[in-house]
Amino acid sequence: MESKTSTFSERYGPWALVLGASEGVGSAFVEALAAEGLNVVLVSRRQGPLEEVASNVKAGYGIETRVVAMDLSLADAMQTLCAQVDDLDIGFLVNCAGGDTGNEDFLDRDLAADEAMLFRNCTLLMRVCHYFGGKMVARGRGGIVNMSSGAAVAGTPGLATYAGSKAFDLLFSEALWGELKPKGVDVICLMLADTDTPMLRRQMMMRGKIASLDEAPKGATPSHVVAEEGLRYIDKGPTRVVSSKLRIGSRIMGALGRNRAVAIMTVAANKIMGDKKGVAD
Repeated sequence: MESKTSTFSERYGPWALVLGASEGVGSAFVEALAAEGLNVVLVSRRQGPLEEVASNVKAGYGIETRVVAMDLSLADAMQTLCAQVDDLDIGFLVNCAGGDTGNEDFLDRDLAADEAMLFRNCTLLMRVCHYFGGKMVARGRGGIVNMSSGAAVAGTPGLATYAGSKAFDLLFSEALWGELKPKGVDVICLMLADTDTPMLRRQMMMRGKIASLDEAPKGATPSHVVAEEGLRYIDKGPTRVVSSKLRIGSRIMGALGRNRAVAIMTVAANKIMGDKKGVAD
């Protein structure tokens, strides 16, 4: 990715913090930020993949990195994170953690797993935005990128908790933009449709939609495009829909009204569940 402005690192540096940095959109943001000259803290559960991403950007861009391997769904995640990064001047925050690998009716799901996802997607996101957003306001500059999803447009069977959490992320981020923009801190929420990540490839392969993990899912947005749009539109928030198909679909869903929108999402979800069941059988 080419540097979009020579002052990006001056406005948002010297350090960026990326949650969910081991693969997919998170690792794409690590590379995009490193290309802009920011040092990066990489946070995720798996030490090995984090070290690999960090090593690549250090070699490619000559920046500093710090790897923090931790579970962001644990109750003490915020305390653990702060203990690892409080000595750094963090001016850019990216919240990429919080995907959902399941697609089951709410009553069939493990409630504890859903509660952990809700904590990671909403409570922890709120805490890191409060803590690091406050530091950014104090110094008069900074940037925050949060992730939402097309699932936030209407209730989606099989994704009840995930869709609800992403609706929270969307509205929370838009409100935060209104509060922090006048104080010098940029906030943007990226709404994603299908995005080409290792997680999506694993799901698509399970459903028989792709033959191998080397095959890109048809119509999925490349992860690097999400990161590039996040940096390009960071000062133009509050929301960027990173998919022309989702932009059109969101407008159509909005025009249909809530009941019809949910009915359409139900039909689509049932089709996906049927495909998945057929593969499993």
